[in-house]
Amino acid sequence: MSTTPEPAPDRWGERLPRKLGFWSAAAVLVGSTIGSGIFRTPAVVADRLDVVWLFLLAWILGGLVSVAGALAYAELATMMPRSGGMYVYLRQAFGKPWAFLFGWTQLLVLRPASYGAISITCSEYLLRVLSVDGSVAIVGSISRAQVLAGALLVMVGAVNYRGMERGAWVQNVSTVLKVGALLVLVALGLSTIGTPSAAVEAAPASAPSLSVVSAFGLAMVPILWSYDGWADVGFVSGEVKDPQRTLPRAFLSGATMVAVLYLAVTVAYLLVIPLGAMPGSKLIAADVASAVVGPVGVVLVSGAVALSTFGTLNGTMMTGPRIFYAMAEDRLFFRRLARVQPRYGTPGGAIVLSVVLGVVFVSIRSFAQLVDQFVIGIWPFHVLGVAAVFVLRRREPEADRPYRAWGYPWVPALFLLAAVFLLGNYLLSEPLTVLANAAVMLAGVPVYYAWTRRTAAAAARG
Repeated sequence: MSTTPEPAPDRWGERLPRKLGFWSAAAVLVGSTIGSGIFRTPAVVADRLDVVWLFLLAWILGGLVSVAGALAYAELATMMPRSGGMYVYLRQAFGKPWAFLFGWTQLLVLRPASYGAISITCSEYLLRVLSVDGSVAIVGSISRAQVLAGALLVMVGAVNYRGMERGAWVQNVSTVLKVGALLVLVALGLSTIGTPSAAVEAAPASAPSLSVVSAFGLAMVPILWSYDGWADVGFVSGEVKDPQRTLPRAFLSGATMVAVLYLAVTVAYLLVIPLGAMPGSKLIAADVASAVVGPVGVVLVSGAVALSTFGTLNGTMMTGPRIFYAMAEDRLFFRRLARVQPRYGTPGGAIVLSVVLGVVFVSIRSFAQLVDQFVIGIWPFHVLGVAAVFVLRRREPEADRPYRAWGYPWVPALFLLAAVFLLGNYLLSEPLTVLANAAVMLAGVPVYYAWTRRTAAAAARG
């Protein structure tokens, strides 16, 4: 048994070492956001919206919503620069039961779905580089792409287990590569302007109706999946150096960069592949390269996308385990997961758990199922997270706030309105998916009270 003493907490109560500077923190946000979404979801969005201006409007609104959310979370992160991010904010604003339900839903649905969707996209693009058919089943109904996705999860788990510095290095390098890949796609799209292949037929105008509004709301689900990641740097706030200065800059610059890049890439896609053809273009980045420069471009872009999504998978593995670590510190989860790995200074047990959950989900779910399950599961908690800004402003007006959310109260309020529209529309359109996610969350209520009674009984026994 190791006799290495647990590290002492810093002035914010954090025991993990603070090793991330501004660039690494921003890379966590950018790298965790730019991944499988922008390279896969345009096909899903185009299947739900067949009007060009609505298609573009949806991507613009997605970017604005993500920046608004990042501004609100920057205030919370500087108040509470602790590992666990949203878990910590919900605990402070609404109490441990709500924080536990967030962690519970992350454990059973959100993190595994996220790991699965990202790793399967990385796997499919990598296999395309190798000219291998990833859909071929090799173990029962499990395909080559799913097996490779599981192996990638194990790989990034091993990297992050061995130290935050290793994970940050992978994140920084992969973020540079993925931004470069997006800029290449933009250049390819712009190069077709004025050529016959660049012509895009205008979709017929249609008056807004309930069906159009409903379709728009459904299209926002995969778009917000593409933008998801703007909250992720909050999960590693406890490992950011000079957090009260670094975190606001990382949140704002990272979210803004992603929004601008996504809009530019979306326009580039439209210049090459007409909107009506997009639903059949599952790996759209490679298809754009094929249309413009031929097979060589397909290999290069597919390789860049594979590296990009690998970086996103790494960023998600950097952030997700910190939720389970924070729960364990509060004695709301297995205490062993709160142990800091003595040699590497990481939450090793939480990382191992995350890898296992991801491998299970990638074996049993499709990409579209994983995306919808994640977005509809996480957004009720994003609503509570942004609402925490209002609650804490009222309850703790004198608390130290090194950064105050820009545009308060209007910008956070607009974020909440957008979130309510998204969730309400999805409830009307796909009630079974919403109710299934709600059932998973509510199943955590008796678990929470059973766990707290167990913890109290153990404490009473000494």
